[in-house]
Amino acid sequence: MSEIYYLTKEGYDKLVQELHDLKTKERAKIAAAIAEAREKGDLSENAEYDAAKEAQGLLELKISKLEEMLINSRILSDDEIDTSKVYILSTVKLKNLSQNDIFTYTLVSQREANIKEGKISVESPIGKALLGKSVGDIVEIKAPVGILKFEILEITR
Repeated sequence: MSEIYYLTKEGYDKLVQELHDLKTKERAKIAAAIAEAREKGDLSENAEYDAAKEAQGLLELKISKLEEMLINSRILSDDEIDTSKVYILSTVKLKNLSQNDIFTYTLVSQREANIKEGKISVESPIGKALLGKSVGDIVEIKAPVGILKFEILEITR
């Protein structure tokens, strides 16, 4: 059974664009490199040809994986998010109990994670610890510096 990928509409659209670019621009670049290497003569001893063919194989593998991901994607919208517990696409306000710092993160798929934008993966240690928890719960996260304790202050969409 294939893995299901939960994505935002924005994340899904980015994947579609990436796939389009790989199929059009990147395939054309590799085809040109293969053609140029062919013109240089004997293919049995042509390192440029071998490199271009290997790049072509890697590109086709990447295209295949993206196509599979898109086929198995489920686009989630804000109205599908239950704010009584933490799920993918929940925005969670946390308080670090040892330092009293407040953080806000949105849980997203691994593919969409971007800490600069406050988006963390549901597969990260913090994401895994938060899933299924409610407001007021204390979450313990094992980190290299020890156990970190966070209180969930708020869950929104």
